[in-house]
Amino acid sequence: MKILALALAVLFSHPCWAARTAFQARCEDSIDKAVSVLTSAQNGYTINNTVSLHGLTAMKPGRPNSFVLGLTRTESRMSIGLNGAMLKDPLSGYECVAPKITVSLFYSPIVVYVGREFSPGSCAYQEILAHEMRHLKTYLDHLPKVEVTVRAALSKRFDNKPLYAPAGRARALLQQEINTGWMTYIKNEMAKVELLQAAIDTPQEYARLSKVCKGEVQSLIRPAKRH
Repeated sequence: MKILALALAVLFSHPCWAARTAFQARCEDSIDKAVSVLTSAQNGYTINNTVSLHGLTAMKPGRPNSFVLGLTRTESRMSIGLNGAMLKDPLSGYECVAPKITVSLFYSPIVVYVGREFSPGSCAYQEILAHEMRHLKTYLDHLPKVEVTVRAALSKRFDNKPLYAPAGRARALLQQEINTGWMTYIKNEMAKVELLQAAIDTPQEYARLSKVCKGEVQSLIRPAKRH
């Protein structure tokens, strides 16, 4: 992963520090280690049976001449905090910082929709809900995997060592790295779940759902089509 690689190579290292200087020793021995704290949290889900087939189809356009029977919706969210101890060295004009980066990953509340035309407990309702539960499980299973991946990447990047930069610039550079690098990286990792979701919604699965329960789904769709 390349995150401001060139700038960081220049600004967080010093060409004269092949051997450990007194300032490096003070930084490495006296301030806290760099720490990355990463957590993920599940906020649960709700089931909504109040939206019509027309409403669900409008919420997920792109399937001409067909209705959306059920839908699982959420948004990936993250928060990133930056803190950490810092020391300055007037002789070299550098400063060191042991960053503490706190990352929280979560979904906005997940809502599972089943079209209101399907009565809870009916065969068609149960089939559609079971399909949406596969989407729900995919979201819930993906978040811990992202946590593991991002934690490993953060650990590799910061490696429990202080970072060095010209005096007055360390925090700004770290914040820039977070804003332009890590936030994009984490968003991309979170977004990979949508490929898994798309793999559930195959034409074969849609065809199966349209025929379940001895035509119950089609019998309820036909009146909706007339409206």
